[in-house]
Amino acid sequence: MGVVGEDGAGDGPVRARPPVIGVSCYVEAVDRDPWRQQLSAVLPQMYLAHVERAGGLPVILPPPDPALGPPSDDELDERAGRVLDGLDGLILAGGADVEASRYAAEPHPTSQPPRPDRDGWEIALARVSERRGIPVLGICRGMQIMAVAAGGRLSQHLPDEVGSVDHLPVPGVYTAHEVRPLAGTPVAAILGEEELSVPTYHHQGVESHPGYEPAARHPDGTLEAMVDPGARFRLAVQWHPEAGEDNRLFAALVEAARER
Repeated sequence: MGVVGEDGAGDGPVRARPPVIGVSCYVEAVDRDPWRQQLSAVLPQMYLAHVERAGGLPVILPPPDPALGPPSDDELDERAGRVLDGLDGLILAGGADVEASRYAAEPHPTSQPPRPDRDGWEIALARVSERRGIPVLGICRGMQIMAVAAGGRLSQHLPDEVGSVDHLPVPGVYTAHEVRPLAGTPVAAILGEEELSVPTYHHQGVESHPGYEPAARHPDGTLEAMVDPGARFRLAVQWHPEAGEDNRLFAALVEAARER
């Protein structure tokens, strides 16, 4: 007797579909010959490549259309819930600085222009995914979004605090620095407990992170990863794994999404 596949058709073995992994993104005005400054959903392709390499099916998650006006928090949560209904896992991607008003602070002189559409949308995704227990990987800005969504605060310019530009030495270029995963954490379980070199590009960092535990640090003490100890898979890193060859964090996310 034949076996019906997931699409309801045919004889043959059932094939499990790959986990669907949503990745947050910008809406930006970009140039694409011959078009100029056309609004587009924008995400570095390397995020998608890492998800596919890990066995997941990536989809990008743009913020709501700004032409419709600023949505309320309730409307954002409702939208996030509808989107998360179709996902098995979530990546909160890197990008511009989170607006300081989101954590009741004045912006630092080095702060980038605010992106209220993306801030509101990703904070809603962080909020609702936590309630639903959806596996989440936060990357750079994504780690900061997760901290702010939990009521935390950011360090707005790390050179003021650590006395160096190790975390962002060259604008527009990913460089590398060392981090050490903390023993006994999920990050150490994935990457090992030895110091490792990671791609970096951030001038801000997480100062406080209610509900999360530290999971890796830079030699200067900067928090480089955090985890939710009460979740099956909810972790974030301050570096940019998508800009390197190490696929282990993406593979761990996809596996957690598959198990869910």
